[in-house]
Amino acid sequence: MHELSIAQSIVEIVEEEAKKQNATSVNKLILEIGTMSGIVVEALEFAMEEVIKNTCLSNAKIDIEEIKAIAVCEMCQTEFETFDLYSPCPKCNHLYSNIIKGKELRIKSIVIFGK
Repeated sequence: MHELSIAQSIVEIVEEEAKKQNATSVNKLILEIGTMSGIVVEALEFAMEEVIKNTCLSNAKIDIEEIKAIAVCEMCQTEFETFDLYSPCPKCNHLYSNIIKGKELRIKSIVIFGK
């Protein structure tokens, strides 16, 4: 379950940022996760619940925003939403495309208190 190590890394980053701001606690954390990132959101949520205990995030509300995957066809350059790596282009039916959006994992926002 690599989501546990991802959750630990997120907490480390947030704690470091809170420390820079002389904050004693984090009120809210917003993450953006792409549908093609390889992360199981439910597993990350479970892991986050465990790793935030006894940290500045222990009372934080954690929101996860999903970024839908977008591919661009190598043949006709049509952009389309995709759910896997092998979806054919809806315009020309070409089998090869590149994922241009939806692989992200990013901390979008940290709301801190306690300066």
